[in-house]
Amino acid sequence: MRAKYLIFISVLLLFIAPFAAYAEPQSPVEELDNISDQALQMVKLHRYDDANRLLNHFSEEFLLVTGDGRPFTMDELRIITVAHDEAVEAVANADLGHAERMNRVTKFRLVIDAIASTHQPLWTEMEGPIMNVFNDMKTAAYEGDNDQFHSNLNSFLSLYNVIYPSLKIDINPERIQKVDARVSFIDQYRPQVLQEASSQEELEGLESDLQNIFDEMTEDEADPSLWWVMISTGSIIILTLSYVGWRKYKGDHDKKKNVQKEHKN
Repeated sequence: MRAKYLIFISVLLLFIAPFAAYAEPQSPVEELDNISDQALQMVKLHRYDDANRLLNHFSEEFLLVTGDGRPFTMDELRIITVAHDEAVEAVANADLGHAERMNRVTKFRLVIDAIASTHQPLWTEMEGPIMNVFNDMKTAAYEGDNDQFHSNLNSFLSLYNVIYPSLKIDINPERIQKVDARVSFIDQYRPQVLQEASSQEELEGLESDLQNIFDEMTEDEADPSLWWVMISTGSIIILTLSYVGWRKYKGDHDKKKNVQKEHKN
């Protein structure tokens, strides 16, 4: 078993090494992205002071990047600033629970990733949780289950709030305004959504809008060269494990033949 893993790791390292050698240095924006990720990891571990230091470091690096003429739009600058301020406040506020701190720093993390990413952004990973709780909310509305409807709607609003700034970076403003208008209507007119079929149509419309956004953002937009690396890596892993499996089978088979010969003798 140990030999199996040694062979696997050795082959994988040999394959990855050439790509590492030619890896391009990180851009300033990628460095900002890494800092935001590190800050989130610290919050996950309840290391709020370390997260605070990283967020302060982010602020210093961000000023250098913007000073060098990085073409952030005014909207991007405003979204980053607001998300960063909320994250700093969250890690410094001992009265906030861990879940709320996680939400705010995650929101900041997703914003920076949305700006840094050239392909599928991290916020699309929220599709499962968001659409699941939305479906529970819709079911409760159709069944007239007041408590479940309010509970699931509150959960949906919390998750939507986490990705909302990132949506404003990646999605056309008119589409976001349409989605946000539906969300505001459902939140503001909860009794009607529970009781009136016409108001429940907003649920169907919102579900369609959200699903279209997620579907469009999660389409295969990966760089062809990245797919080649993934396929090649997967092929080598499969070949390595197949070879290890064949050697194990051959060894067991030879061992069994030797035992049979000994019995005959």
